[in-house]
Amino acid sequence: MNGGPSGFHNAPVTRTFVIASGLLTIFAGIQGRASSLGLSYQDIYKKLHLWRLIISAFAFSSTPELMFGLYLLYYFRVFERQIGSNKYSIFILSSMLTATLFEVLALVLLKYPTSKLVASGPYSLIFSSFVPFYFDIPVSTRFRIFGFRFSDKSFIYLAGLQLLLSSWKRSLLPGICGILAGGIYRLNVFQIRRAKFPDFIASFFSRLSWLPSGGSPSVTPSGNFIGRVPSYAGHQQEVPRNYPVSAPFASATEPPEDSISTLVSMGFDRNMARQALVQSRNDVNAATNILLETQSR
Repeated sequence: MNGGPSGFHNAPVTRTFVIASGLLTIFAGIQGRASSLGLSYQDIYKKLHLWRLIISAFAFSSTPELMFGLYLLYYFRVFERQIGSNKYSIFILSSMLTATLFEVLALVLLKYPTSKLVASGPYSLIFSSFVPFYFDIPVSTRFRIFGFRFSDKSFIYLAGLQLLLSSWKRSLLPGICGILAGGIYRLNVFQIRRAKFPDFIASFFSRLSWLPSGGSPSVTPSGNFIGRVPSYAGHQQEVPRNYPVSAPFASATEPPEDSISTLVSMGFDRNMARQALVQSRNDVNAATNILLETQSR
């Protein structure tokens, strides 16, 4: 599984987040401040350096953390493609705010005045993304290495474990807070999963695509992409307007290989992906709807 076609096609918010995280980490390293970006009780409650809450949410404190972190952020762009840039931005905002709240509360409870208790970096977004990754991304292949069973999801978990333990207690705490934030989002507390940004903000997301996204383009659906693909499996889903619900397999044309590969890379079975594309007349978003609805039954 690689999270979809290469590059940031249909994932402008993820691309912006990855670029911001990388640039801030490099800038902090050049300034020699990377190791001091973490959060401590003294920074927040004594010195009132509230700006650290924002900087520490983006910039990693070391190169290994940056490599594993950006790799996971890049992989999890699959969720932006599934639910749309608008709702994915809500997911980012709610996850980061909730996780930051947990981190601040933890600083109060633990009260280590001089040490940096919370490692810097977008741990909240990365580890909150592991919640839908665990529940909603199916295993497509299984294999054995030296007698141990693995799946195509195992390498993502191993990368997450490496990042979680990269700074031991300092990275363990924000990772746990991120998982809790992802769980709250999945439970739809305060109906957060129904929230959307206003239309003028949604149009701003679409303008983020002026940068080259790289990779080979996949099939672009007609109409507005943002917010059309449903949220994670098992909940009420919004069917695209250009897709008739009761339509039979109206097209006998074999779907493009790129479209099939896109769905397979999301974790769906190849035959089911082909049938969904035929049923949706080669609309990748509508086919994703069909596959997610099938899994939720």
